[in-house]
Amino acid sequence: MAVGVFDSGLGGLTVYEAISRKLPDLALVYYGDNANAPYGVRDADDIFNLTCKGVERLWNEGCDLVILACNTASAAALKRMQETWIPKDKRVLGVFVPMIEALTERKWGDNSPPHEVAVKHVALFATPATVASRAFQRELAFRAIGVDVEAQPCGGVVDAIETGDEILAEALVKSHVEALKRRMPHPEAAILGCTHYPLMQKTFQEALGPQVKVYSQANLVADSLEDYLERRPEFLGKGTVSKFLTTGDPASVSVHATQFLRHEIRFEAA
Repeated sequence: MAVGVFDSGLGGLTVYEAISRKLPDLALVYYGDNANAPYGVRDADDIFNLTCKGVERLWNEGCDLVILACNTASAAALKRMQETWIPKDKRVLGVFVPMIEALTERKWGDNSPPHEVAVKHVALFATPATVASRAFQRELAFRAIGVDVEAQPCGGVVDAIETGDEILAEALVKSHVEALKRRMPHPEAAILGCTHYPLMQKTFQEALGPQVKVYSQANLVADSLEDYLERRPEFLGKGTVSKFLTTGDPASVSVHATQFLRHEIRFEAA
């Protein structure tokens, strides 16, 4: 048994790395659907079907608990999966929960009415599909009032990261930040609403300026998972070996993963 980490491609490796640092003895199986990335330009049914296929593959690896380290899948597929598809003995968790917990300074199980929070102007950078779903705004509205969210669909960034083109990725990030700041000149906080984006966090921060607090999901998800496993130790698993699976070309994906994480990662065919 292990804990599964699912993503459309390389972005979820930021979550994988944070979980590995936080829980070094936890066996993880990473599944990247690189052959079908990016998800952010696909329709909801397509995202649902691809996500279910990947999660099922992780279940076959003994991962009864799977983290959707993909905001697009969390936004466009998770609710439908939980309502119609996931068996009672399995768990699939998304990545919105820890982010909104941090932003609203309240725990997910806190069902008290929405309240005022310190941050009033929030920039959301995400894939076109995540922006279109309005899932982030919907979940935030359950917990906070008076927060203005300006969402910027960041077309092209995931593709550039997946193909290893850091120069293009940096240029696209700067362009998307400029576009958002024309609509919201003075954001107080910025949400990197795609797990690929922490790979470009320095570029986002430089473009936004030092006064903007940038929320990146990886460490928040790792902290949340540690808390979850303390409460639900039956999902901890007894595996000892971590592995990396991809629907793409393992050699190529390994090269790009190693390039962005700055240490060797070896993928095998899913």
